[in-house]
Amino acid sequence: MLRNGNSFWSAMPPVTKNLIIINVIIWIAMIVLPASTTGKILDIGGLHYWKGNDFHVAQLFTYMFMHDTGSIAHLFFNMFTLFMFGITLERVLGGPRYLFYYITCGLGAAIIQEFTWMLTAENMAIKILANAYGVGFPEMADAINRVDMGFTVGSVGESLQTFYNHYLVTIGASGAIYGVLLAFGMLFPNRPLYLMFIPIPIKAKWMVIGYGIIELGLGISSATDGIAHFAHLGGMIFGVLLILYWKHQGVIRRNDFY
Repeated sequence: MLRNGNSFWSAMPPVTKNLIIINVIIWIAMIVLPASTTGKILDIGGLHYWKGNDFHVAQLFTYMFMHDTGSIAHLFFNMFTLFMFGITLERVLGGPRYLFYYITCGLGAAIIQEFTWMLTAENMAIKILANAYGVGFPEMADAINRVDMGFTVGSVGESLQTFYNHYLVTIGASGAIYGVLLAFGMLFPNRPLYLMFIPIPIKAKWMVIGYGIIELGLGISSATDGIAHFAHLGGMIFGVLLILYWKHQGVIRRNDFY
């Protein structure tokens, strides 16, 4: 409890508090609602590949408020990180600017994820559909190319849409959260932080750099862990650009932080 009698929760700055509340409410709703309804929510709000029929622009925003319902870990670690670092950022940046930053990082993560799919999705689809149809890679590549150019649809086109709509879906606040971590590391580079199972403090700047290197390595290695590593990097990239812009404009001054 705080000395004035208010709880720590009530003293939490409003943007961070409400972001946590919204994410938790949506996660709970997706658990308690019937599976058919949850599936529709995922179809509508999850980030789909732009070539899929289920894609719409609003998903670049809505996906960051949805989390995996198969485990609480996805939601917990994102919200815990937001709680740990978002409070400080909101207090130093101010609510409106902090919210703008958070949303920008989330949108940036979505854009980078879409770009990543543009570079990888077609080869993934060719391999999967070639195996399903029992044909070679070149034959399936030609068939998909004809679909993309509008020459034919048929069963290949339908299977391609099924792949896009059901296999290329991203949810979670992680992109925005990585942006929050990036901002903390840039604004408080020498702040000591402790990580699980590591008994010595690590400066914030080194922790952020370490996370970035890990995500880049996992992304390049084509990790099959179901995690959108390049989306995480996207949140960090858009975050650093925005922080540098604000520093250039004098919104953030070097001597304001340490």
